[in-house]
Amino acid sequence: MAENRDCAGASSCSRESCEGCPSKAGAPQSMIEELNPFSSVKRVIGVVSGKGGVGKSFVTASLAAAMRKKGYEVGILDADITGPSIPKMFGIHGPAEGNEMGLFPIPSQDGSKIMSLNLLMEDEEAPVVWRGPVIASTVKQFWHDVYWGDLDYLFVDMPPGTGDVPLTVFQSIPVNGIVIVTSPQDLVQLIVKKAVHMAEMMEIPVLGLVENYSYLKCPDCGKEIRLFGESHVEEAAKGLKIPVLGKMPLDPQYAQLADAGKFHEIENPYLENAIKTVENL
Repeated sequence: MAENRDCAGASSCSRESCEGCPSKAGAPQSMIEELNPFSSVKRVIGVVSGKGGVGKSFVTASLAAAMRKKGYEVGILDADITGPSIPKMFGIHGPAEGNEMGLFPIPSQDGSKIMSLNLLMEDEEAPVVWRGPVIASTVKQFWHDVYWGDLDYLFVDMPPGTGDVPLTVFQSIPVNGIVIVTSPQDLVQLIVKKAVHMAEMMEIPVLGLVENYSYLKCPDCGKEIRLFGESHVEEAAKGLKIPVLGKMPLDPQYAQLADAGKFHEIENPYLENAIKTVENL
């Protein structure tokens, strides 16, 4: 019988050190990236969705604007690298500048600090055709290389799904909790479960669910028209033992403010519970 066997199958390893071997003792190394050394961020809130097109960026911007109105120092890290929409909603443009302290986020009209890939590109309309590892690396740089200053809350607008970038955010940035955005369709339960299970795997607290597109209010009679059918968010939340933090209607005024780059003016009473939950962290 050969004396030298694979260390995973041997009763004892002949090497003094064997990195990566299952039999090697020691605690796992943290993958958390260091924050920019000139910055301080008290709370990081991720805004996620299991699928695209449910208004995740809208909820991110609404929460940030609401917390800013309450007097908090707020930032938005736009981690939706291939589909950035936060700068347009707040009416800001690049190029972002920097010095030895780091890359400066661009402040919106209400003072919220925003960093997005769109603020670094010469042509804002140019597509970002990058592979996953490059996108993930960019998100880490937005945490480490950006001079955020002193923030009470940093909201991270993540791309939809459970792929490379959400995984990178959960592993590399100390997220204090996530808000999951969804819509009323039957499929919501499956989609929400995927997002919740990913958060549980990464040991990230789920603060609750926000349902978008809940209804459209008739401008004439005030009747609530449920364009996407009856809501299933309550039963999904009950099964997962997480709260519903808000239900938002389709409101043309919100779209108009976003298109005009004046999202900081928005008043969104439908997210009152979400705002309280974030504030009480």
